[in-house]
Amino acid sequence: MSVPKIFSAELEGIEAELVEVEADLHVGLHSFNIVGLADKAVSEAKERVNSALKNSGIKPPSKENRKITINLAPADTKKVGSRFDLAIAVAYLLASEQIKPFNTKEMLFVGELSLDGTLRPVSGALNVALLVRRLGLSSIFLPFQSAKEAAIVDGITIYPVKTLNELINHLENREKIEPLIHTDITPTYPETTTMSEVRGQEGAKRALIIAAAGGHNILMTGTPGTGKTMLANALQSILPLPTLKEQIEITSIWSSTGLTQGHSYIQNRPFRSPHHSASPSAILGGGTNPKAGEISLAHRGVLFLDEFPEFRRDVLEGLRQPLEEGRICVARAKRALSFPARFILVGAMNPCPCGYFESTEKECTCTAHDVLRYRKKLSGPLLDRFDIHITIPRVPIEELRKPKEEQNDTQQRELVARARELQQKRFESVKLPIHTNSEMRSKDVEQFSKLSNEAEEFLKKILERNILSTRGYYRILKVSRTIADIESCEEIKKEHLAEAFQYRIQSE
Repeated sequence: MSVPKIFSAELEGIEAELVEVEADLHVGLHSFNIVGLADKAVSEAKERVNSALKNSGIKPPSKENRKITINLAPADTKKVGSRFDLAIAVAYLLASEQIKPFNTKEMLFVGELSLDGTLRPVSGALNVALLVRRLGLSSIFLPFQSAKEAAIVDGITIYPVKTLNELINHLENREKIEPLIHTDITPTYPETTTMSEVRGQEGAKRALIIAAAGGHNILMTGTPGTGKTMLANALQSILPLPTLKEQIEITSIWSSTGLTQGHSYIQNRPFRSPHHSASPSAILGGGTNPKAGEISLAHRGVLFLDEFPEFRRDVLEGLRQPLEEGRICVARAKRALSFPARFILVGAMNPCPCGYFESTEKECTCTAHDVLRYRKKLSGPLLDRFDIHITIPRVPIEELRKPKEEQNDTQQRELVARARELQQKRFESVKLPIHTNSEMRSKDVEQFSKLSNEAEEFLKKILERNILSTRGYYRILKVSRTIADIESCEEIKKEHLAEAFQYRIQSE
């Protein structure tokens, strides 16, 4: 008798990998073994499968007076979680000849079984659906709660399964399961603070528009209560709507960590704001079974770090590589995984521990040593990775009491979207796989930063004074390129360069 093979999938970071589930029954004292480097949750599948089959009116493995062996191949890949329950149940039913043979080479099964035979949702449904399409398989069977998420992927058939009996009836052609229709995602703006809700702070708003248009990192410094957190939240409201490709990228990351339960898919750019007590693995990614961290969950969106210097030093220094490369590699003894991490970093900090250094409203109580130690928490190389540095002043009470001026949030969104569109067309014309000016390499900056004669003279004067690092030089050109794009100028002018230099000089 041939050994039935059922396809299932395991998650390696955010990528799904194919797993073959084989079932073998032969003469011997009853036993039910799962082999193939399975963790505790997978090993417990034999109890869930046994009860689910029994309560579905099907002869369970415990009634077999034979030795049952389930193999999860490849055997040297660790299998984690409960997603293999459904595939194990189907493989056993085929091996025990309780269902008719069918073409297993075109189908993939993923799902956790309850003791009564119903299916529970699993994480990574979208990731598995992408694997099915990549391998050229025809269909995937998923718990109905997870199926809508997988339906984002076109070109494959998605079957939402509610119970084990429902699946058996479908496989034996008694009562077919209606497949899900491909889902089109409609991007939306998040329900958050908008620019029009922020009173005053026109300079900070201008800086945020530039950051949103070019994907630039921004560091805000100011006394407590000046609106740094509110401004960071408002940045999310002016980011352009994500493309379909970006939505799939974002959703696949969130799905791999189980954060899409009840959401199906992510329709807007993410905004993540972890607490400063978070561990390195929570921020950067990793753990015993490596998962995406906050920097990956913020992919194509915003990562806001409030009280920036209060984060652990190893966490802050760990940001340096992903800020440059847009990815982070999490290396462990047995494997190394790469997670996407292309985000806008927004940092907010006080000028000193008490928050009132050089303030005209309240006297600072910190010593010079306290201020120096506080600022030394942020290394020079890390500060160098912020394209825009701004100081947030306190808004006078009289201005807060003035009647609110109507500001057009839609106009600001259109301004950012238009600048992004110019960048996208520019990069596509030379087939560069990047989206924003902040992602340009040094040779790209030289290619796309055409300066006017006045701007060339101004840049020479800056360089003669030797106040810029090499990275600072290229970052000024990137920001000035974005400012020119906002104003729909092909050529970078002196005023564009001067404004970019103003945002940069505070860090040099």
